[in-house]
Amino acid sequence: MKVKTLFPLFALILLLASCMTHKVERVSVDETIDLSGRWNDTDSKMVAEAMVSQILSGAWIDNHLKTSNGTKPVVVVGLIYNKSHEHISSDTFIKDIEKAFINSGRVRLVQAGDKREELRKERAAQLEFASMETAKKWGKELGADFMLNGDLNSIVDTYKKERVNFYQANLELSNLETNEIIWIGDKKIKKYITK
Repeated sequence: MKVKTLFPLFALILLLASCMTHKVERVSVDETIDLSGRWNDTDSKMVAEAMVSQILSGAWIDNHLKTSNGTKPVVVVGLIYNKSHEHISSDTFIKDIEKAFINSGRVRLVQAGDKREELRKERAAQLEFASMETAKKWGKELGADFMLNGDLNSIVDTYKKERVNFYQANLELSNLETNEIIWIGDKKIKKYITK
């Protein structure tokens, strides 16, 4: 008997829930919105800019300029490993770093990994399909002097309805010819979340 009386109430609740509207609002991409306390786009951009600022103020650039007759250093951004407790797209973080490098005008940047392979495939295709005058030649790639690698780490501390998410980005710049680490930097973010 109780099942029959609860059924109309359950149906009414389902009907009301289906009538609720979902609202989407466009906001500025520069606006900081932190809904969950997890790593987000603002963190990625902020950490990338801070790290590149540290890198570009390091003594390694002046040392390179002295030993290379004033030629800007060529940098390739390698892998940045996600060792955090979250799924973090390192691709957006890497792209933020590359953009900051280019916008600084202090270094030259070359492609890494899959994108470099795409360029090589295109060059190979040009040898077959493009005119001899316009086909790009092999052996003209700009070799990198330095490679940037790193990782993103996190520590989570919780107690009752409180949580602290701590993130640390570590980056290292290495001389590709000698394997010498010439610069190390980090950026830390701590978020306090209450429920």
